[in-house]
Amino acid sequence: MTNTVVLLGSRHDPVLPAAALPALRAAAAVFASDDLDQEYWVALGTTPVTEVDGPVVYLTTDLDEPYARELVAGGAAVVRTPPGTALVGAVSVMDRLRSPGGCPWDAEQDHKSLRQYLVEETYELLEAIEDGDRAALREELGDVLLQVLFHARIAAEHAEPFGIDEVAGDLVRKLVGRHPHVFGGDDPAVRDATTQQHRWEELKQVEKQRESSVDGVATGQPAVALAGKLAQRTARAGLPVDLLPEGDDTGATLFAVAALAKLAGEDPEGELRAVARAFESRVRAAERAARAAGVTSLTAEDWRAYWPA
Repeated sequence: MTNTVVLLGSRHDPVLPAAALPALRAAAAVFASDDLDQEYWVALGTTPVTEVDGPVVYLTTDLDEPYARELVAGGAAVVRTPPGTALVGAVSVMDRLRSPGGCPWDAEQDHKSLRQYLVEETYELLEAIEDGDRAALREELGDVLLQVLFHARIAAEHAEPFGIDEVAGDLVRKLVGRHPHVFGGDDPAVRDATTQQHRWEELKQVEKQRESSVDGVATGQPAVALAGKLAQRTARAGLPVDLLPEGDDTGATLFAVAALAKLAGEDPEGELRAVARAFESRVRAAERAARAAGVTSLTAEDWRAYWPA
């Protein structure tokens, strides 16, 4: 029997992969790296690394850690936890922060107090996507995940409780139910990505027993996105384009532009954000150029002089 290194998702990850069980049964000793949360592994009888006769199992989060490297170099098998198990560690950390003896600030929060952070983190994620910043994308995805975990943990304390398992379970049922062509065999209504999107909306309409084509549209989203979504939903329900809002006022004009863009397959919110961010960049560039030339208060002529081509 060879030695085995079990690579865990995080230091707070209490999940052992099933593939590690044979090695654990045959091990002369089970060791855990110092950075692991030992409370999870005490039941396995883990001890500090020592010299023993017979195969060992070593739990770690880092294959580059010295003892892990030594074992792997000596031919040890590596067993990895399957994707997603680190989420268990994230749930455990959130539970600890919210529980007695945890973080006072976390304990004071509720769904309403956290709303601003959900919005902020979502926009920061959007910015990372727009910038193509992979490091920021990874970090901001984690921050959005934190909001989901936080809200689910608070919901578990309600008089009508539900937790992260119920949230995840509902999501799984939704994904499976709205992809019958994947999980239930062929679905003749689905031929490509476009027909799948239509099929998704049809199944959602039946599932939620909606009475209106605009039921479920989040009216709290940015106005340009809202206009586009309403136009898309009503067009699918057969509403003629000439019934879209008309008029010479600013609101009607903006609605018409956003609606027609969405119906043309474009993303009006994304298009407007791209132009706005490009404008922001040009403003900053002009200001930098002016400062470099010793100009601190820009006139209209200065703006034109230093405006990027």
